[in-house]
Amino acid sequence: MSKWVEGTVVAQRHWGGLLYSLQVDAEVAPFRAGQFTKLALAVDGEMVGRPYSFVNAPAARPHEFHYVVLPEHPLTPRLCRLETGDAIYLAPQPAGFLTLEEVAPGEHLWLLATGTALGPFLSILGSEAPWRRFRRVVLVHAARRSEELAYQDRIGALLAQRAAQFVFVPVVSREHSAFALHGRIPQAIEDGQLEAKAGLKLDAQISRVMICGNPEMVADTVHALERRGLKKHRRRDPGQISVENYW
Repeated sequence: MSKWVEGTVVAQRHWGGLLYSLQVDAEVAPFRAGQFTKLALAVDGEMVGRPYSFVNAPAARPHEFHYVVLPEHPLTPRLCRLETGDAIYLAPQPAGFLTLEEVAPGEHLWLLATGTALGPFLSILGSEAPWRRFRRVVLVHAARRSEELAYQDRIGALLAQRAAQFVFVPVVSREHSAFALHGRIPQAIEDGQLEAKAGLKLDAQISRVMICGNPEMVADTVHALERRGLKKHRRRDPGQISVENYW
């Protein structure tokens, strides 16, 4: 099998600052909501790739990827200059275990993300599985500033469609706003603000938590949850917390 599949850029969306989303038409293997692939471009005669989660649900097209431009990185400054019709390359096989298939049964599903790690959770929320399996679903998205809380249109549509089931909690660390919690997700767990905002308790008996973000956030959040009696999930030792580092 070839290492790369050629795709075509369908659209590019600039959210502001260094945040973008890229829509791509490409024939890749079926994936599970929450998985990722690699995007790649030729740079100085060599293919340079980087993993990105699917934002689209498995049944939706085109494929979509949410990313931040890293000025010193060889790939992302080129990604943001792509236009409709341009070629881009994808790894043909998806990967990753941040999927609902790896989550034990429960009543409440908590999805905790920072920055562009929102992407895999949007894919999960775009499928039917979370709504069938869980009585309540809470999405928590943390960013430095409110303008970095992307996909508010899609989240707003979910709030309208799933009003009795879905809760959204934004968290902003570097400014105060009327609608978002201030600070970091681990802090909001420890001081009880997150549960108060969501209107739900983090309870090891019924809560299942998926965490995706930078390694420091993931580690700190896991520790905060462990102090509440939750533990990481393993196939041989079932728990309540599933994680993926994303940076």
